[in-house]
Amino acid sequence: MSFILFVLHNPEKLMDLLAAWQDAGVDGATVLFSTGMGRIRPREGLRDDIPLMPSLEDFYPDPECLSRTIFTVIGDDSLIDKVVAATEEIVGSLNDPNTGLFVVLPTARVYGIEKRRG
Repeated sequence: MSFILFVLHNPEKLMDLLAAWQDAGVDGATVLFSTGMGRIRPREGLRDDIPLMPSLEDFYPDPECLSRTIFTVIGDDSLIDKVVAATEEIVGSLNDPNTGLFVVLPTARVYGIEKRRG
């Protein structure tokens, strides 16, 4: 069993990526808006673009500019190479800059992802 995490740098490719992962055998995944240190650090200091009464959204750039972090747990480790290949089909080589960060971690236990019987 493995935990797969992918930070997708180009959010326009999200739907194609999710379809490719599903075709590769991924049953489900969670998608989060995310941003990296390189995008945050240049904004340190006083900001003049924040309203007097800001909401949390005011502190982040336009959601279209944010990366997407996708994660899933797979029970069959033979799927890892398929998911990597599916990812590279959509974003290009993961060794190229600005494609994303792909991480696979061994997972000892997972609770709460069993399919519900209805």
